[in-house]
Amino acid sequence: MKGIRIKNKIIDLINGSVDDLRKSGKIEWEGSLEIELEQPKDKAHGDWSTNSALIIASKLKKNPREIAEIIAGDLSESELFKKIEIAGPGFINFWLSESSLYDSLKEICVKKERYGHVADEKTGKIQVEFVSANPVGPMHVGHGRWAAVGDSLVRLLRAAGYNVESEFYINDFGNQMKIFGHSVAARYQEGLGREIEFPDEGYQGHYVKEIAKEIIDKDGDRFLDMSIEEQAEIFLERAYHQVLDHLKSILNGMDVHFDKWFSERELHNSGYMEKTFEQLKETGHTYEDEGALWLKTTEYGDDKDRVLVRANGEPTYFGADVAYHRDKIERGFTKIIDIWGADHHGYVGRMKAAISALGDRSSLEIIIGQLVNLYSGGRQIRMSKRTGEMVTLEELLNEVGKDPVRYFFLMRSTDTPLDFDIELAKSETSENPVYYVQYAHARICSIIKNAEKNHLFVVGERAQFHLLKEEPEISLMIVLANWPMVLAKAAEKRRPYRLTKYAEELASNFHHFYHECRVINDDKGLSEARLTLIDCTRIVLANVLYLIGVSSPETM
Repeated sequence: MKGIRIKNKIIDLINGSVDDLRKSGKIEWEGSLEIELEQPKDKAHGDWSTNSALIIASKLKKNPREIAEIIAGDLSESELFKKIEIAGPGFINFWLSESSLYDSLKEICVKKERYGHVADEKTGKIQVEFVSANPVGPMHVGHGRWAAVGDSLVRLLRAAGYNVESEFYINDFGNQMKIFGHSVAARYQEGLGREIEFPDEGYQGHYVKEIAKEIIDKDGDRFLDMSIEEQAEIFLERAYHQVLDHLKSILNGMDVHFDKWFSERELHNSGYMEKTFEQLKETGHTYEDEGALWLKTTEYGDDKDRVLVRANGEPTYFGADVAYHRDKIERGFTKIIDIWGADHHGYVGRMKAAISALGDRSSLEIIIGQLVNLYSGGRQIRMSKRTGEMVTLEELLNEVGKDPVRYFFLMRSTDTPLDFDIELAKSETSENPVYYVQYAHARICSIIKNAEKNHLFVVGERAQFHLLKEEPEISLMIVLANWPMVLAKAAEKRRPYRLTKYAEELASNFHHFYHECRVINDDKGLSEARLTLIDCTRIVLANVLYLIGVSSPETM
């Protein structure tokens, strides 16, 4: 069954069975059938289950168990199944045969880290934009969550065969940048003993004082006699690049990398924004009112029209975003995925309306994420011990480490708040999920290394897989066989958190197997088969951890 997902194989068999039964006259129904196949939570109900018989029976006004028995009887000869049973009103439950599971192990031995990946690249080009923090200060832990989610989603989509580019949009234009420059200038003057009124809306963070101190340490008072406006302009450029370099350094430390860093300044300085607005005017999607230029977003489902350019001639943030997304479309992306924080929830309708006004040549998908709450010892942490301000992503990484941070940020769906337990993330116990999963990988590496000392080796496809018949072996093989389906579904649904769930399930089944089945025993053939089984587990586990962005240690 190489190269074919077990789930798809079962669906194909059911569809084929229904077609054969229709042709033979046993089922008098010509409608299309959307097969629903799921894995029961209770193993007593099989490895897979379908309600197809209930759907057909409802159309034919017949007893669903009668239809289920006809389908089950037709599939009973397939080598894919060890057993097929009818349950309840007409559910069909399937137990996979050992031979089908052995085929999955052989496929892992051949494809190794490519097992479950799609070899043929899908058509179209996807862009994933995430993090996009303003370069005027440190990243908070929420930015870290979107960094982990976005980067893992990019890896996941690539594994599923998509052509994907990742992008960081640098908000380096506008009022917040001017305020940042004036904030540094004010702290610079304070640092040199001058009394100055700090801007009411200035950035109060400790980091601004640190930037000003670095300027003083390097250049002393050489800028002191300049006007505050001149200082702000000079310091803004220095501080902006310093903060941006720092953001890149932190993200690199998280193993998060972007294919492109897009500067908002490019939109303003190149005249691209004005060209965008002109295009929207020419196509009749704008109007002027009280000196401002408005986009008719209500024509595309928004609750009210939105301003592109203010009466004073300044483009709005929304106007810049419209131009930016037009640029994405013109770069040829057929799917645009934006990952935004919870505070952008009200922005979704207007942005989708803008895409439609631009011609709907690209499909915009927006993922809205919820907040991160930090806890330590059962107590919620809101402030940094060092600065008395918010806890930054950098501080969390220094405290916990890259692997736990990335793993914990992916443990929940993005549409739910995440409670991050710092003490749990640092613990080296089975209660810590990332430690539990990594320990499984390290334990496998240790077992294989010790086996080699006894001249027992992983033999790959040549292993006598038919010797693997114990319940823990079967359970482990079923989880391994499910990996291609998990990968495909996680990519399709944009749910990288499913990877952590799968990793924990795989690690749990391995640990159960390890405690119940002696890998190295008196039977050389069985020992080699079990060594190959755990090596397949190691391969898949390392694959999952890579997609999460977590390392696969060989020792712990």
